[in-house]
Amino acid sequence: MNIAPSTSIRLFTILLGLLFVLSHHSMGQEKAADASTEVGASDDAEKSPIPKIAFQRAWPRVKTRRPIQIVARPDRDDVLYIVEQLGRIRTVDGTDISSDASEMVLDIRDRVNARSNEEGLLSVAFHPDFARTNQVYCFYTAIEPRRAVLSRFSMDDDRRLILPETEQVILEVDEPYWNHNGGTVLFGPDGMLYLSIGDGGAANDPHGYGQDLSTLLAKVIRIDVSGSGKIPYTVPEDNPFVGRENVRPEIWAYGVRNIWRMSFDRENGDLWAGDVGQNKWEEIDIIVKGGNYGWNKREGAHPFGRQRRGSNPDVDSADSMIDPVAEYDHRQGLSVTGGNVYRGKDYPDLDGVYLYADYAFGTVWGIRRDGDGFIGPVEVMRKPGSLISSFGEANDGSLYAVTFEQSEQGPGAIWKIVGR
Repeated sequence: MNIAPSTSIRLFTILLGLLFVLSHHSMGQEKAADASTEVGASDDAEKSPIPKIAFQRAWPRVKTRRPIQIVARPDRDDVLYIVEQLGRIRTVDGTDISSDASEMVLDIRDRVNARSNEEGLLSVAFHPDFARTNQVYCFYTAIEPRRAVLSRFSMDDDRRLILPETEQVILEVDEPYWNHNGGTVLFGPDGMLYLSIGDGGAANDPHGYGQDLSTLLAKVIRIDVSGSGKIPYTVPEDNPFVGRENVRPEIWAYGVRNIWRMSFDRENGDLWAGDVGQNKWEEIDIIVKGGNYGWNKREGAHPFGRQRRGSNPDVDSADSMIDPVAEYDHRQGLSVTGGNVYRGKDYPDLDGVYLYADYAFGTVWGIRRDGDGFIGPVEVMRKPGSLISSFGEANDGSLYAVTFEQSEQGPGAIWKIVGR
């Protein structure tokens, strides 16, 4: 979303309705139904069709400001957590989407820098063994100096409130500019913590961080936070670049510009990511160990700008770069919001479908993995006027979306994804 990509969004969102009309009529109904392009995969939608979806309003009387994530707590199905970019987390009733019950459980606005559109409290994750560890991880931006911070917090004895005074800083990354901070923090099925970090900002990756393995900018990292706390984290021995000289061993994958939301498929462990583009292409990737996704030599599957060399000599070969599984250009949207694979029980036809959206246009697509190929992507709904900032998954596999309504300064809203 473009609290996390290019500044042009702020201009375009003022004219969302006009943009929708123009794009709808210029492409035509038939072309609009296939607005997202899959790269090198099967498009046999007849084999396993991808159904349409709808957004059902959830917790309509709960007021939120700039909600950017909805997060489940592993040990409880009856509560979900709404992350607000300004630096707050509030609860909603996970058993009743009509409830107005909500409690503010964390407020760290005193340390979060949310002055610019792409800065703030950007992502939260509960430890997968939360019942034992009582650990909550937050990824946010700070100033003096400008940096991204990954921290661990604990809840109170009742496991009701997250205590600001328990913060333990795990990792800090210097940020040269205000934009392109990423990011998503989450735990993998292997118990490791994964974090996406943007390329540091400005435009076009001016320092060539995408292909530079000596920095954590423009990377997905993987670390082990299971230690006693004396050491903030350790690097897993099976990370792909362990032992390489002048290479950060935390790196799991590189060549990403600004991943805004990534998630694991709970059934097969695939790590899906939406990587926000620069001038023309938005992309969906499946992140793999040691993968190079091309930025800033490529944008999506396409050559980009002047070629720079980082610390990895192998990137001169296009063969070393992994193509996106889907992409779309800026006639069809402006800023991708990565989503989740549906694994709930209520809508069997949706099983295995990865849902993602364009933040500015409100278009939602679905794509399903089919062996070594993919079915789709297929446009599954449009919601012009809603800026789709994130998706989230409940413990039962139900999916939700959070939005800013009508403008980036408009009220927040939460939606449950339902069949149509």
